[in-house]
Amino acid sequence: MKRGPCILLTTGLVVAYAGIASIVLGAGANPARAASGGPDRFECGNKLLKGTYGIQMQGTRPVPAGTALESVIGVVIRTYDGEGNFTQFDNIKGAVSGFTPDRPGAGIYDVNADCSGSTRFEPAPGVVLEERIVVLDYGHEIRSISTTPQPIMVTTVAKRTGF
Repeated sequence: MKRGPCILLTTGLVVAYAGIASIVLGAGANPARAASGGPDRFECGNKLLKGTYGIQMQGTRPVPAGTALESVIGVVIRTYDGEGNFTQFDNIKGAVSGFTPDRPGAGIYDVNADCSGSTRFEPAPGVVLEERIVVLDYGHEIRSISTTPQPIMVTTVAKRTGF
């Protein structure tokens, strides 16, 4: 039997769809094996965070020398060393307190096996900030909330740079 161009085109599309489906299903196989403890198991830990991240932050904080709260936004460049330490420079703007450029800082972090974790740093003498973090996308992204001190309500989204 003679095949026409429509049959060849249809056959080609079926082969193309089958190829795409195998790629998509194959890409999803590793996380399934990881969850079941298979040979491709992925584990989180401090070594996962290594490199420089761009961070966007927003929230509220106490107004300096006052009892009121102000909205605050900022961007941060933070570099994790893969061993539980980080350095950073931030640029923060408060609705009342104004803009603070290029403030250096350093701190420590801990990433648990389930990809949750925490950071702790001191941006000014006597001021300790703690965050709870979730590491996503094999360490390429981090989300956080500020937990200490209590009046600060800040969230962040961080993406690894240099890719």
